Amino acid sequence: MVAERIDGTAVARKIRDRINEEIRRKQETNKRFRPALTIVQVGGRSDSSTYVRMKLKAAEEANITCEIVKLPEGITEAELLARIEDLNDDPSVHGILVQLPVPKHISEAAVTAAVDPSKDVDGFGAVNVGDLAKRCETPMFTPCTPKGVMVLLEEYGVDLSGKHAVVLGRSDIVGSPVSYLLKNSDATVTVCHSSTRNLQNFIKQADILVSAIGKAQFVKGEWMKPGVVVIDVGINYIKDETRKSGERLVGDVDYESAREVASLITPVPGGVGPMTVAMLLENVVSSANRFHDQMAHRQVTPLPLKLERPVPSDIAISRAQTPKNVKVIARELGIPERELELYGAYKAKVNLDLLQRLSHRRDGKYVLVAGITPTPLGEGKSTTTMGLTQALGAHLGKIAFANVRQPSQGPTFGIKGGAAGGGYSQVIPMDEFNMHLTGDIHAITAANNLLGTISAAIETRMFHENTQKDKALYNRLVPTKNGVRVFSPVMFRRLKKLGIDKTNPDDLTDEEIAKFARLDIDPDTITWRRVLDVNDRHLRQITIGQAPSEKGHTRVTGFDISVASECMAVLALSNDLADMRERLGRMVIGSSRRGDPVTCDDIGAGGALTALMKDAIKPNLMQTLEGTPVFVHAGPFANISIGASSVIADKLALKLAGTEGDEVHEERVGYVVTEAGFDFTMGGERFFNIKCRSSGLCPDVVVIVATVRALKVHGGGPDVTAGAALPEAYRTENVELLRAGCINLAKHIQNAKYYGVPVVVAINKFVTDTEAEINCVREEAIKAGAEDAVEASHWSDGGLGAVELAKAVIASSQKPKNFRLLYEADLSIVEKMEAIAKKMYGAAGIELSKLARSQVETYTRQGFGHLPVCIAKTQYSLSHDQSLKGAPTGFTVPIRDVRLSPGAGYLYAKAADIQTIPGLPTAPGYLNVDVNMETGEIQGLF
Repeated sequence: MVAERIDGTAVARKIRDRINEEIRRKQETNKRFRPALTIVQVGGRSDSSTYVRMKLKAAEEANITCEIVKLPEGITEAELLARIEDLNDDPSVHGILVQLPVPKHISEAAVTAAVDPSKDVDGFGAVNVGDLAKRCETPMFTPCTPKGVMVLLEEYGVDLSGKHAVVLGRSDIVGSPVSYLLKNSDATVTVCHSSTRNLQNFIKQADILVSAIGKAQFVKGEWMKPGVVVIDVGINYIKDETRKSGERLVGDVDYESAREVASLITPVPGGVGPMTVAMLLENVVSSANRFHDQMAHRQVTPLPLKLERPVPSDIAISRAQTPKNVKVIARELGIPERELELYGAYKAKVNLDLLQRLSHRRDGKYVLVAGITPTPLGEGKSTTTMGLTQALGAHLGKIAFANVRQPSQGPTFGIKGGAAGGGYSQVIPMDEFNMHLTGDIHAITAANNLLGTISAAIETRMFHENTQKDKALYNRLVPTKNGVRVFSPVMFRRLKKLGIDKTNPDDLTDEEIAKFARLDIDPDTITWRRVLDVNDRHLRQITIGQAPSEKGHTRVTGFDISVASECMAVLALSNDLADMRERLGRMVIGSSRRGDPVTCDDIGAGGALTALMKDAIKPNLMQTLEGTPVFVHAGPFANISIGASSVIADKLALKLAGTEGDEVHEERVGYVVTEAGFDFTMGGERFFNIKCRSSGLCPDVVVIVATVRALKVHGGGPDVTAGAALPEAYRTENVELLRAGCINLAKHIQNAKYYGVPVVVAINKFVTDTEAEINCVREEAIKAGAEDAVEASHWSDGGLGAVELAKAVIASSQKPKNFRLLYEADLSIVEKMEAIAKKMYGAAGIELSKLARSQVETYTRQGFGHLPVCIAKTQYSLSHDQSLKGAPTGFTVPIRDVRLSPGAGYLYAKAADIQTIPGLPTAPGYLNVDVNMETGEIQGLF
């Protein structure tokens, strides 16, 4: 008998051709599908280099991107492990192979353990080897050589079931893994090694012999049973003077004698060797497929709700639910753990690199939740946002995000409470949501206040300019250090602004030194104020500079609440870190005596502010009661700012809810549900004209939340007060009063439709609402132009109570939109305010105070006339007067004051005495807050 030669080279070539075709076919529908292997080679051993070149060539033939990272022989173990960790974190790398052996001073075990199991294409890591050893587990990767052995046996039709297989060698690389594979194919396996006695007797019994012992031509043909299948894995070099190199590659088996006995045999070279490389490439493609499947085929597993009656308190409901670990939510969304920054088990920041990685995706659907003009009792806008998201995600199987603002400690410890939603539609854990979260508001506060940032820098700069001459001031600003004087990076921004094209501080003329060093701030124009994240009415106006050391430089100023800071608005409106840096740098703190705006970068604090806020720019990932994802990010004040969560959170969520190029968009598309502060005419108007103008995004549908109770108020019903008993008119059916109040709902629908976006009305149902009243609201809403009006019971029933609302949102989001803004940027500031007052509020016009008119003239002269405008007014009326209910007309809006926020990118005009730091009530919320000493849980929240 002469054995048939098992041609590993031919089989490997066929596999590489198949891989090439598979990659090409996938790239036809997904051009981003590019399997990538990185080979890490430490040192320059000639045999390692030969293997690396073989793998590189084979990868190129198979259309796999292959990069070789060559590291010096003397690299430390810590440095090598750090480099591997970088590759683990790189989503574009699907396979990592550290070419063995590594230098003796580096632990091979530590290196193989450092490779992420999902990228361990060699299959040498403990996780993959361990799973291979278990019959009930499937490893992510099978070691390449053992896998190649099995493929050759299958390719040549060798039936392993019931056969006796003998494996020579017990290494972790070949011997042990191949024994597991043979056993799993129902062979009876004997593993022999250097201490095995009577080795020839075992070999004689073998139907299949796999040799991997590293001894040249050790196994002889006469030791074998006739008809045996021989797989020779050995790689050995023997002397051969006929070869140019003086040596020849042979296996563990004496090929010439064995081929006379065996039925099938692998040659060396040309047998298992080429298969090892082919299996490596197959593992890389498998890794790429797994990664792309995980990223593309997102599926959120909902958490079941156990509804109780009567509905318990918000905190009791939150505590009764066991949240998913935030890593689980991220994995369901296709976010690997390396793109998270964990803050405990239930919240995490998401790295902004994710936005770049998913930039190719088509955006998901964008849903804006706003409301009618609210009452002091609130109409459930945040609760509706949560309930709608839970309905979309937990009951209709969509990827659905709720994007909401982070609550301030002011209302949390004051009277209003947090903004987590309520009942069975809320963010959890609600105590963590309301307490600090990940510290973003603290970062805003620090950026606004600390030495080296704006507030302290203003006073410091004015003090030094008033006490020093030009050159002395310049020498302190640009000091000589170690004999060298250089401008700091932020100083080049001021030089550019001044038109000074010099890089050497010693080259500036006396005139240029004076221009550069002296800001000459007019203290009467300073608008920048310090902030705290608390309610404190006594800080609304203060006098600073009272200490003797300040030499009489006193000034009247005050505090705002942190969420009213322009830094917070910048965080909410920035598109990325670089954009935030530019916005922070161009914030204006006042004017020079020449009338020029003085910016944060003029003071030199833009970089410091960015450093303090660089982590705050990353959105915070949490979840709803039903386990659907929530982004909590930014919290700009709704009265004087946009009152909406961040642009970055919306953009990230839209990509995570979006679709890949090979997916059917309308079938797979997800939804991002965000909200606007207060009613549509305040929050929605700003959302479109400020936030959408900045982000370039546009909602696909607007949801306007209405309650029967609030509409009755607008129909002329008695006033309502938080904490007081509801008057009879709101507890019994009164369709006539309700229909009269629907004029307010109609105005908000009309205003929303102005922007060319479909509108759906969510009727937030209370137990006192009757069927006739619900039908009345629905009739009036559709008459006013809404696509649909749907009652929803999400407060008491969770997402299930908002399923019909969600279906209406899905249907409306598929309808065409004709987006337009309320005004163009080239209108004057006054014309923009008039457009808002007349078209949105129903006013006859506006009236500017003497101060406001002067401010408008100054901002126009300074070049800020192009900015959009935010009008700060009461939330309790469409007008500036909270006593005017319904949809008043013919009134004149008084503009008392106009403030500049060029970093955020808008002006805000005060049409009422809006307090930018609230006061505490007689019985503030903090009276009820405490900590359970046994469990460590916070008590007394809502």
